[in-house]
Amino acid sequence: MNKHEQDLQEVVDQAIAQQKVPHVKFKKIDPEGVDIARLTSQSKETRQERWGKGLTALAIVIIAILIVSIIGFVGFHGLATFVNDKVNVFHFLFTSSWNPGAGKEHVGAAAMIVTSFAVTLLAALLATPFAIAIALFMTEYESGRQTRFLQSVMELLVGIPSVVYGFLGLTVIVPVIRTIFGGTGFGILAATLILFVMVLPTITSLTVDAFKAVPKDLRQSSAALGATRWQTIYHVVLRAARPRILTAIIFGMARAFGEALAVQMVIGNAVLMPYNLVSPAATLTSQLTSQMGNTVMGTLPNNALWSLALLLLIMSLVFNFLVRLIGKKR
Repeated sequence: MNKHEQDLQEVVDQAIAQQKVPHVKFKKIDPEGVDIARLTSQSKETRQERWGKGLTALAIVIIAILIVSIIGFVGFHGLATFVNDKVNVFHFLFTSSWNPGAGKEHVGAAAMIVTSFAVTLLAALLATPFAIAIALFMTEYESGRQTRFLQSVMELLVGIPSVVYGFLGLTVIVPVIRTIFGGTGFGILAATLILFVMVLPTITSLTVDAFKAVPKDLRQSSAALGATRWQTIYHVVLRAARPRILTAIIFGMARAFGEALAVQMVIGNAVLMPYNLVSPAATLTSQLTSQMGNTVMGTLPNNALWSLALLLLIMSLVFNFLVRLIGKKR
């Protein structure tokens, strides 16, 4: 018996000898009946806790490796356009001539970058007022059957596949725009309307959570000062929830910026600088999904598409950075 076990044996002996009221665990137990080795060995719960910590650490390591691998893979192929094919970065970002098969002088993604940002910003601007209005109704004005119905509608909109949105846009929205404004009906306006419906549930759900996070004490204090319900909402609730609302908007923009299939079906896929909302255009994602299968790995057209993917990845990281920045300044 080592010194640690001897010390533990002395403590047990002293506890048994000094007890005045026999404890249920010490009843009919003499010092010789205490198994010191069992007391010092690991319990089943301890082993389970160590297994749980090990599995959690392993999952974190796997996820970290996966993220680094994706970034490294996309970065390696995306930078090949500039390293191997000697395409100028500024030429790639600020010119709109896109025909990589004709040479590096025609690798300009400006038209797709402008269209992607235009569609994303317009969809966010259109969806945000509706999302805030729905969230206010669900949290400040109604909390019964209507709220549950709207929550079910939001969940239904989230669960609809992108191809269904694209098909509805192709068969309903595009013909309506063609009838009203003329032309083909394809363009930024059709893509904006599709993305408006797709990002509305995301912004609404996060905005509802933002309003619910506002302490009730603020509302009660405002009411005690004689403010009306709308004054309380406008001057207290909206201001207190502003950082979370901005976070919801950024998440919605990230969803819109990365959407591919639905946008591809209604935007026209013409790599041209858009001059109005109803002229055919192309986004970064629509060009990737429509052209990646038509290129050969390692060629300039394929490397150029990987550069578009790298640009999308960078924008996703930027959106995440903005979310964290807003969270820190909350």
